Amino acid sequence: MSALGDFLRARRAAVSPAEAGLPAGTRRRVPGLRRSEVALLAEISVEYYVRLEQGRERGPSPAVLDALAAALRLTRDGAEHLYRLAGLAPAPLDVGPERVDPRLTTLLAAWPGTPAVVLGRALDVLAANDLAEELFGGFPTTRNLVEFVFLAPQARTLYPDWNVVARNTVAAFRLADGAHPGDPRLRAVREALRDSEEFTRLWDRHDARGKTAERKRFAHPRAGEFTLDVQTFDVRDGAGQQLAVYHAAPGTPSADALTLLGMLAAQRGTQTTSTNTGFV
Repeated sequence: MSALGDFLRARRAAVSPAEAGLPAGTRRRVPGLRRSEVALLAEISVEYYVRLEQGRERGPSPAVLDALAAALRLTRDGAEHLYRLAGLAPAPLDVGPERVDPRLTTLLAAWPGTPAVVLGRALDVLAANDLAEELFGGFPTTRNLVEFVFLAPQARTLYPDWNVVARNTVAAFRLADGAHPGDPRLRAVREALRDSEEFTRLWDRHDARGKTAERKRFAHPRAGEFTLDVQTFDVRDGAGQQLAVYHAAPGTPSADALTLLGMLAAQRGTQTTSTNTGFV
């Protein structure tokens, strides 16, 4: 078996015949597509595709990978992940310890009305402005978003659409794992989640998808329910780092909720100063 074969099997199972433009037929014994159907769609022999899934063929050409990506209906992120697993992507850089550029933390502080965080390659919150700290309750148990989603009890209340958030978080983590194979921090996060059946189930789907523009609902214990648009950008000076910015349209109830969050953050900042305690 191989990581490439595991990925192909999982993605094959996730595509229905109807999605691939094939008749469903009868007496299907597998979820999703058969091996023969993937081979047909990719215009390769069944024997060759079987060798790929079984890990006996480890050198597929770019043309074959492109055909498989189309047959399995992979997103751009998924196709890039496929290339990495096949050894046809650039080798990962030895990035070492993660540090946030001080100019970036200054930028976060300059957005008092917009929650913003800098994420590391394992989705650790490396930096956050005061409004983001308030939005996530100061990350009381962990500053890793994957661990937060699956292990922090308040996450299931904070995210009304927890199932969607969980699926997208694991897909982003899977993509990072493919981009930085063997990274000790990524391994540590996976180890922390080894007993989470929900994480394991989603991890085994082999979804690989980066964070992009999305709309996310929140149910904050003090600011109520609101919806924020989330934009995520790659940080060019930080290998694997991302800047995530949360915002609301002016004049909306969600914008009012952000204003309330700002007031709560200011109160918390005052309390922190007076007691010399607070969030990391």
